[in-house]
Amino acid sequence: MKRLILILCFFPFLSLGQQTYVPDDVFESYLEFHGMGNGIVNDDYVFTNAIDTLKTLELTSSTSTITDLTGIEDFIDLSFLDLPFISVTSLDLTNNTELTYLRICNSQQITFLNLQNGFNSNLDLWLYGNLNLVCVQVDNVVWATSNWQPDNWTYFSTNCNTTSLVDYARNKKLVKVISVLGRETKEIKDDPLFYIYDDGTVEKRITIE
Repeated sequence: MKRLILILCFFPFLSLGQQTYVPDDVFESYLEFHGMGNGIVNDDYVFTNAIDTLKTLELTSSTSTITDLTGIEDFIDLSFLDLPFISVTSLDLTNNTELTYLRICNSQQITFLNLQNGFNSNLDLWLYGNLNLVCVQVDNVVWATSNWQPDNWTYFSTNCNTTSLVDYARNKKLVKVISVLGRETKEIKDDPLFYIYDDGTVEKRITIE
């Protein structure tokens, strides 16, 4: 009987102690400062139950030196995410299925963004001023191209090749051009058209006379 009591008493401490790995010191410090840490600065961990119910995360220019957002995958209830001036090179948000708003702007280090989480149709996406963001991995290229407007140098794909993104974009070949009704067509001025390439990417263009 005494052994059973000890086990029951110890179990709650195990549940409360689950932690999320956050290797970036600036990101961890930000979470600690806002009451989402484990009380130990620079130990690379925060309590998971302090972040997994958070709905809104808005970083600022003061956190621009963040180079790694590992740990964001445990923000499973996150619906609003604002990331200006971050210094990460890649970002995986496939586990953040509750996202309804995402802004990434003026972040010159990011080259790859993965949004392929099965819920892109719920997301209001704003991408601008990210000079090196080449590829965004999405659920559906045609839908993303129709509903989101990133910078001209950023394209959508269902399979971004992160090892050679620049060559991947440069070597793609045009397969066909379709209208907004999904019919193959020739280039028409003043009408929105979708240019489909052999790498699976789609560009939306309007040629103005």
